[in-house]
Amino acid sequence: MIARRPLAIDARRIYRATRTSGASRQEATMAKVTEQVIELKKIDIRKIDVVLVGDSPLIVHAWSAKAKKEMLDKQMKKAKTAKSAKNPEQDYEEAFYRLENGKPGFPTIAFKAAAVSAGGRFSDGLKMTELRGAFHIEGELVEIHGKPTMREDMVRVGMGAADIRYRPEFKLWKVVLPIRYNADAVSIEQIVNLFNLAGFGVGVGEWRPERDGLFGMFHVAVGDEA
Repeated sequence: MIARRPLAIDARRIYRATRTSGASRQEATMAKVTEQVIELKKIDIRKIDVVLVGDSPLIVHAWSAKAKKEMLDKQMKKAKTAKSAKNPEQDYEEAFYRLENGKPGFPTIAFKAAAVSAGGRFSDGLKMTELRGAFHIEGELVEIHGKPTMREDMVRVGMGAADIRYRPEFKLWKVVLPIRYNADAVSIEQIVNLFNLAGFGVGVGEWRPERDGLFGMFHVAVGDEA
C-alpha cells in the first residue's frame, strides 16, 4: 500500500500536466487566429444618371386606399358593403404615385425590373439573378417629367364583369434614373443598353409590351434629348 502512493501522486501530476499542456495549445491557436489579417476588397461602386424618354404614353395606376381596403375586407371575411358612387376625379387622383413634394412619380423598381428582364431575355451572357445585385436605382419613386391627363378605359375585372377605370396618362414623358452600379460586375455600356432594350421589349406601367400592350415604351436619351 505504501508503495502505491508515489504512483498515485505521479498520476495526478501527469493529469495536471496534460490539462495545462492542452490549454496552452488552445490559447496559442486562438492567439494565432486573432492575429490573422483579412484583406477586404473594395467594391468599385459608381454612379450614373440615365435619362429615359417615352416612346409611347405611360399609364399610371397606383393602388388607391379604397381598393386596398376592399381587398383587406375580403381577406378578413368581412361583410360586403354597398359600393359607393363612382367618382372619376377621385379615382384619377388616387391612381397617382406622389413624391414628398407632391409631384407625380413612378416606382423605380419597375424600371429596374424591366432592365433585369431585358438582360435575361435579350442579352447574351447576362443572368437575371446576377443583374439584380449588379445595380440599383436610388429611391422608391422617380419624378415623371410631363403633363398628365385623365384617361378613361373599359376593363374586365373579376369574373369578366365590365368596369370603367380613370387613370393618369403621360403622353410625353421623361425620367432621370440615379443609378449605382458595381463596375466589377457590369459596365456602364451594359447598363445603358439594358435600359434601351427594356424600353422597347418590356416597358413600364399599364398595358406595356411585356403584357401584350404598346404603352410605357421608352429609349435612352441621346444628344439634346437629355
